[in-house]
Amino acid sequence: MSLLHSPKQNYLLAALSAEEFDRLKPHLELVPMLLGDALYEPGGQLQHVYFPTTAIVSLLYIMESGSSSEIAGVGNEGVLGISLFMGGDTTSSSAVVQTAGHGYRLPGKLLKDEFNRAGLMQRLLLRYTQALVTHMSQTAVCNRHHSIEQQLCRWLLLTLDRLPSNELIMTQELVANALGVRREGVTEAAGKLQRAGIIRYRRGHISVLERSGLEAGACECYAVVRKELSRLMTDVQ
Repeated sequence: MSLLHSPKQNYLLAALSAEEFDRLKPHLELVPMLLGDALYEPGGQLQHVYFPTTAIVSLLYIMESGSSSEIAGVGNEGVLGISLFMGGDTTSSSAVVQTAGHGYRLPGKLLKDEFNRAGLMQRLLLRYTQALVTHMSQTAVCNRHHSIEQQLCRWLLLTLDRLPSNELIMTQELVANALGVRREGVTEAAGKLQRAGIIRYRRGHISVLERSGLEAGACECYAVVRKELSRLMTDVQ
């Protein structure tokens, strides 16, 4: 494995016991995740799970009209492919790379075998799944009740939490697709944040200048998601 990359950059893999990690390590394949790559398509048979390390992946539901909305995002705190250990082998959503980077791919059968040992891996995956359900539920509430500017602040904060810097490589079109709103709405909301000195936006590139400004502008949904993830993934024995 590359010295620049390690499976333990992913929280779930890092939290495993040495014995569990050693069983999986030979089968973990480092894979590049390029912006826009589709890891899963709706209805497709899942063969692998993915543990992002430096990439962020959006779980999107795409309507018949072609419009889309993000259900949740997954970064180095989680895993893609929960259907494999929850009893199903397909998913109704798409998994599309939102922020390019890397992750580790593992054959689904090996994850299920480890899950069925009923050890720490099982407890970690179940706790993470509960946190992900909270994320999905809160996203639905946020999209229904909060302004585009509040949603944008929430989304930027959740993205920042998974990155080592305050620099985000993404277009307004990508953000609009994730939030399920018109691009003009994102342009207006981003313009307000830029005029307030909170972000700086250049084509395809967002720099966060004042995180506290995003936190002040976000709705309660961001805090709910972060608090629940921290609660569930701390001191798992």
